[in-house]
Amino acid sequence: MPPLPLASKEGHFLYQPWHSTTAYLINETGVVNHTWQGDYYPLYDSYMDHDGSVYFTIDSGRGGVQVVAYNGSLLWDYRYTRDSSYATHDIAILPNGDFLIIMQEIKSAAQAIQKGRNPSTIWFGNFNPNFVIQVHQTGPTSGDIVWEWYIWDHMIQDFDPTKDNYGVIADHPELADINCDYWWNVGWPYMNSIDYNPETDQILLSAHNCDEIWIIDHSTTTEEATGHTGGIYGHGGDLIYRWGNPQAYDRGTAADEKLYLQHQVCWVKPGLPGAGNILVFSNGNNRPGGYLSSCDEFTPDIDNATGEYYQPPAGEPYGPANLSWQFMLPQNLFSDGFGGAQRMLNGDTLICSGWNGVFIRVTPDMQIVWTFNNPYPYMNDEVYRTQYIPPYEPPPPQPPHHPDLECNGSLSWSNIKPGATVHGSFQVINIGDNDSLLNWTVNNTISWGTWTFTVSSGENLTPAQGPVTVHVYVVVPTEKNAAFQGNITIRNKDNSSDYCTIPVTLTTPLNQNIEYPGFLARLLMRFPHAFPIFRYLMGF
Repeated sequence: MPPLPLASKEGHFLYQPWHSTTAYLINETGVVNHTWQGDYYPLYDSYMDHDGSVYFTIDSGRGGVQVVAYNGSLLWDYRYTRDSSYATHDIAILPNGDFLIIMQEIKSAAQAIQKGRNPSTIWFGNFNPNFVIQVHQTGPTSGDIVWEWYIWDHMIQDFDPTKDNYGVIADHPELADINCDYWWNVGWPYMNSIDYNPETDQILLSAHNCDEIWIIDHSTTTEEATGHTGGIYGHGGDLIYRWGNPQAYDRGTAADEKLYLQHQVCWVKPGLPGAGNILVFSNGNNRPGGYLSSCDEFTPDIDNATGEYYQPPAGEPYGPANLSWQFMLPQNLFSDGFGGAQRMLNGDTLICSGWNGVFIRVTPDMQIVWTFNNPYPYMNDEVYRTQYIPPYEPPPPQPPHHPDLECNGSLSWSNIKPGATVHGSFQVINIGDNDSLLNWTVNNTISWGTWTFTVSSGENLTPAQGPVTVHVYVVVPTEKNAAFQGNITIRNKDNSSDYCTIPVTLTTPLNQNIEYPGFLARLLMRFPHAFPIFRYLMGF
């Protein structure tokens, strides 16, 4: 994360107003610490990534995403271009910089009826089921769709036995009833929130019209995601968990309903109070007892033996039966649409009353300790949701880990024939602190002979790795009756004062200055290749 202009002990909050092209980063006093400028009104939302860049969803054409760096430069301008479908609502950023985005495809009324949709609930002549894509950047304005999942592949119905997907809904909670709602089919089930869990490789979705949250497996291939097998959980693209309204899969009544046309759904992140739980902003439309919005927290039922979601007995709904925590917003903060909630580092919960443009911070004992009214571009402009940015704390200083270079060995050769090749070796060792890393290099300034080193440098040598043996090959100079010497220096590349030397000596056979009889001298000159051992020993 880039350094923020003003410190904030509570963290920061990022949001983009509904009628603005600007994303604002504020601290707990409401002071704007930084802004990012996009080119369009939001499709719905924007998010900050770990490097300080902001992903803007854009309401232009078929939708897309612009990524703007902390310094304001445009890093990526992706536009979705497929026919008969378009982007909507929300995105989730993956650890590698890819993003997941909620889409809608356009199906005709005839296609929807064949799938089992009640014809009386098809408005505007078509039916638009949601799907999810993952986009990987390939250039400044391009991206590849590397993964896809379609709810159209995972439907069931009990309305018309002559149509596709007819079955007993209660027997198939892994499938979505195409008739779970009867009032809206422009974006079905009107998915309006997506989150990603990198620890489990799962995707969390808000199925708004069904008053549910759904979880699907992201580890599948696109082909596996069309079916009912595959992926690390073995269920392909089927729902592996759902919660909020058992009526949607015929395993409950209105008394069992927990969610009411919710918007943001998200996991509580690791390291935060309640980690692994799910937070939901339940808007409260059609809530028994009155239209009140709430922030709901629940703990999914996990089978401890398998680590997977507990599959209830036949006819029973997914657990839990009760919420872990709930905060009912005051009547004046009821939000008919939009809205979100996130857990903060200190255990408080940040809640966005979207249609009112109001953020509140609520303690675990349900006290409102902070309120902010969005003033941009005008007072209380709508905000789809706000993102909590935890306070940046530099990692604690680590004790120094100093490497220490040491060398063992010497290179010494005597009475070597001129022009011959000799071999030797020496060792390089890090005798420094246990966790230290030594980066070293050989510095050879010897000008005589031709030198070859099997290893001339090394990176990240630890004491535990022991010595590195460097083999040396030298082509001896052609001078006779000569003595050569010098030093090879091995240096710590990160500390010029840490070095060691390997002494080097080499001699060629010394001329004994023997007076040969004339006939012997003439014989040796007459036959220059004869008597090699004699010549070598006598230095001739």
